[in-house]
Amino acid sequence: MDRLGSMETFVYVVETGSFSAAARRLNIGQPAVSKTIAQLESRLAVRLLLRSTRGLTPTEAGLAFFERAKRAIEEADEADNAARGCADGLSGNLRICAPVTFGRLHIVPHLGPFLEQNPALDIDLMLDDRNVNLVEEGVDIALRMGVLNDSGLTARKIAECRRMVLGTPAYFEKHGEPTCPADLRKHQAILYTLGGSASWQFNKAGEEQSVNISGRIRVNAAEGLREAVLAHQGLTMASQWMFAPELADGSVREVMKDWALPNLDLWAVFPTGRMASAKARAFVEYVQGLLAG
Repeated sequence: MDRLGSMETFVYVVETGSFSAAARRLNIGQPAVSKTIAQLESRLAVRLLLRSTRGLTPTEAGLAFFERAKRAIEEADEADNAARGCADGLSGNLRICAPVTFGRLHIVPHLGPFLEQNPALDIDLMLDDRNVNLVEEGVDIALRMGVLNDSGLTARKIAECRRMVLGTPAYFEKHGEPTCPADLRKHQAILYTLGGSASWQFNKAGEEQSVNISGRIRVNAAEGLREAVLAHQGLTMASQWMFAPELADGSVREVMKDWALPNLDLWAVFPTGRMASAKARAFVEYVQGLLAG
C-alpha cells in the first residue's frame, strides 16, 4: 500500500477503534488492515497501537502520527478538489462536537441548508457537554463555551451571548421577583455544576456586586437545568442561547435587567497543531452567520 494509503488506514483504525471496523470502512479484508499497520510500525520503527482485550489504544507516538496523518489526508483531499475545479465545494466527512443543548437548539435545526450548499459533505455531530479529547475522538472542530482553561488549544472566538437571571412567570408569581443581587438570597436557584459557579457577579453602572447563591437542586447538564426551571422549581443564571425559544414565547422571563452579568463566549476549537480544513472553516463561518443573524 502507498504511503498516503497506509496513513488513511491508520487514521480509520484509530477513529473506529478496531481493525474490523476500519476494514469495513475501507471495503477491504481485516487481514489487509492488520498487515498495513504492521508494515507501518516496522517502517517507522515505533509502536503506534496498544492491543488489549478492551480494544486498540494509540500510543503517544501513535497520537502524534494520527494528528499529522489526518491533516495530510485532508490536505490531499483539498488538493484533489482544487485540481478537479471544485475548490469551492466541500466533500468527505466533518466531525463536530458541540454542547448538548446548544447543539440541539442552534445547530441541528440548521444543518440542512449547510448540507444543501455542500452536497458531497457528510456531518458527524457529537453532542456532549464534556470537553472531550479532540484527537482521541477524531473531532475536526469543537464548539465550546466560557473560559478555555487549556492555553494550548487552537481556538477562535466566534460569538458571545448575554447571560441573565430568569425563571418562569409561575415561579415569580409564587415567590416574588428579585430586583437586586441581594434579593437572590431569598430564592431557590437551580445551579449548573459543570463549569458553573455558586457566586454570581453583577455590574450596574460601574458598581460591582457578588452574591453567593444557594439552591437545593444542582445539575451537571444544561438539559436538566432547563427542565428544572421550566418545572417552576427555581430561577437560574443562564445564557440567552440556552432559553432562546422560551424567552421568545414568554415561557420564561428575564428579571433584574438593569444588572449585567459577564457575557458567555463561544469558541471554535481545533485539534492542537492542526491547520483547520476548508470544511471546518466553512462550518465556523456558517455558525457565525447564524448567531449574528
